[in-house]
Amino acid sequence: MAPSIAVASTAQTKPGHRLKAAEAEVELRRRNEELEMELKRSTEREERMREELVRAWKRVTVAEEAEELLCRQLGELEAEAVEQAREYRTQILELMRQLSYAKQLLQ
Repeated sequence: MAPSIAVASTAQTKPGHRLKAAEAEVELRRRNEELEMELKRSTEREERMREELVRAWKRVTVAEEAEELLCRQLGELEAEAVEQAREYRTQILELMRQLSYAKQLLQ
């Protein structure tokens, strides 16, 4: 047997009960409208947060790409600096050799 709910007919209830039922119905309708408004505000807030999250994600993506570019550039500069250091070392060694030779000539 399926469960059932008994609903009193307003024609069978006393006038005081009908008034209370009408007030309860009005209160339920008012509360329902409040809940619908709150749901709408919540949905709008959720949409704004979603849009903000998308904007933040885009900023993070741009920052990551910039970081990768800077790392590549830094790597290139480091390689160039190492190459220059090697060249300077070679030049310094050559100058030291020449100075040593000049010193030997002077002696």
